[in-house]
Amino acid sequence: MNETLYQAATLIVPVVLAIVFHEVAHGWVARLLGDPTAHRMGRLSLNPIRHVDPIGTVVLPGALALAGLPVFGWAKPVPVDYRRLRHPKRDMAIVGAAGPGANLILATLTAIAIGLLVRASDMTVAPGPVTLFIAENLKNFLLVNLFLGVFNLLPLPPFDGSRILRGLLPDRGAAVMDKIEPIGIPLFFAVFVLLPWAFPGLHLVDRIVIPPVSWLLEHFQALAALVAGAEPQ
Repeated sequence: MNETLYQAATLIVPVVLAIVFHEVAHGWVARLLGDPTAHRMGRLSLNPIRHVDPIGTVVLPGALALAGLPVFGWAKPVPVDYRRLRHPKRDMAIVGAAGPGANLILATLTAIAIGLLVRASDMTVAPGPVTLFIAENLKNFLLVNLFLGVFNLLPLPPFDGSRILRGLLPDRGAAVMDKIEPIGIPLFFAVFVLLPWAFPGLHLVDRIVIPPVSWLLEHFQALAALVAGAEPQ
């Protein structure tokens, strides 16, 4: 199989699943906290078609991954009616944390799955193409979930971290966040597209996001090794 097609085949499903679970988690938690909007609009389904944004969910993450750059993307936002939450300020922070939380849970399950795959494999022979394909998908799913979870914790609109921060700030600080929220998308492109283009040496993603992702990856790899039966170091 052509190398580019093979890479795409091992990336598309991990990227789409990670983003869809992330978005649906927001809606699930919002429903638990009193807002049924996403449920009534049929957005709590894990059917990717209900959530996929062709550019943000498929084209952009795939292009970044194939270029060897950090992967991020977005789906159609799950609707949350702030006013219907029982404790709007606090609950919106919890709803915001649900997306990255779901990614970390998926990363944990993926690390366990990798360990089980290694444990079930015959290490005396070379793995077959099916095993290699599954392993590559699992590896990508782990990386995408870690990056997506950490990236969304940035305290900058429109990321989930801004909603968490808003819930922790006093009312005056929350009011400032509300003023910034409408310009979240332009602010994102200014910080993560225009600034790196104008000042290539900034390496914002490398400096801000990659270190915590690398730290988490090391610990999840240790979990996979433990499940696989490796001797502790």
